[in-house]
Amino acid sequence: MMLSGLAFALLLGTGTVSAADAQDPQVAQGEYLSKVGDCAACHTAEGGQKYAGGLAFKTPFGVIYSTNISSDKAQGIGSYSYQDFYEVMHNGSAPNGRLYPAMPYTSYHLVTDEDMKALYAYFMQTKPAATPNRDNEVGFPFNVRTGLVFWNLVAHEDSAFQPDPAKSSNWNRGRYLVDGLGHCGECHTPRDTFMAMDDSGYLKGAMIEGVMAPEITATELRRQGWTHDSLTRLLRKGYSVKGGVFAGMYPVVEKSFAYLTDEDMHAVTSYLLGSDTPLPVPEPKQVTLDRAHPGYGLYRDYCAGCHGQEGQGKPNVTPSMYTNATLDQASPTNTLAVLLRGIPAQSYSQTERFAPMPSYAKELNEQQLADLVNFLRQTWAHQPSTLSASDIEALKKEIVEAHDE
Repeated sequence: MMLSGLAFALLLGTGTVSAADAQDPQVAQGEYLSKVGDCAACHTAEGGQKYAGGLAFKTPFGVIYSTNISSDKAQGIGSYSYQDFYEVMHNGSAPNGRLYPAMPYTSYHLVTDEDMKALYAYFMQTKPAATPNRDNEVGFPFNVRTGLVFWNLVAHEDSAFQPDPAKSSNWNRGRYLVDGLGHCGECHTPRDTFMAMDDSGYLKGAMIEGVMAPEITATELRRQGWTHDSLTRLLRKGYSVKGGVFAGMYPVVEKSFAYLTDEDMHAVTSYLLGSDTPLPVPEPKQVTLDRAHPGYGLYRDYCAGCHGQEGQGKPNVTPSMYTNATLDQASPTNTLAVLLRGIPAQSYSQTERFAPMPSYAKELNEQQLADLVNFLRQTWAHQPSTLSASDIEALKKEIVEAHDE
């Protein structure tokens, strides 16, 4: 239930639910909603028991550790009443103190009472974890949590979800999932001076952990040529003809969106694309490799071995450059971030995977990075990319600072 690292989840087990309780529709619905809300990914440390907490989140104010949300009565939330649970989810107010808004109650407050009660029923049935909660590493004055009372007055409104009567029930269901339990805006919407989501930039992208959680408005997704099929495949599998997810979005897909029902997935893609009906598949762009471009030789030497001489990619090795959404983003940030940081090997199923992408941070200087990024974006995305060495230096600083926060 705490904010995933970027952005905008895990191999979720079923928790420990008795055979009788497993038949309880409310508990079953709560388990499903816990996956939609990405709860286990944030509240399960590597190697730790599910929901035992202890996962570290770097913020501009220090390190915050996710809490134990198992049914353990001493360390977890097993002693919570439903009203306690409601206050945590709606206002970040727990019986033992206020939570930092790294816990996205700023989105979860949209969840309906029916769904909130299902979540509560499920969490009261999970396996108790006696793991103590870790103290946050937050310095003064941010460690004085009474200040969060004033933050909530300024930056948080506990309002119910309001369907748009002019839109379809499918579209409204998608908005409910995206804005509520899915809490997509927590990563994909920029922050204002109070570190609250800036509604004027809703889903227009934001830097988080050294990468750009990209703009996912309907206008931008449709400009890039996304369809229901390609977006569904990305959110369910982690990759599509538009490329693959990486950084914080990889676990979100693996542990959360992959579990959406077909109906809910269609609702999400309908809302994000602004259309309930299928969208046309765009005509493939004509690509000409400019061998005189200063980035061509760099692509040939560093990229073509995996991505192909023509950028066609290799199945189960590397994605294609031709319809790659990362290259087509308005900002070159993620293209550069991938070159600087690389991407670890990612597995999507027993037969589908991508090989690791190495980092070239120590091999390419600023001018070479500028030439390569410009070549990639101009060639396959037709973006008017004209980065200079000084532009790369500034972007590198932004990426490093965002990663270290």
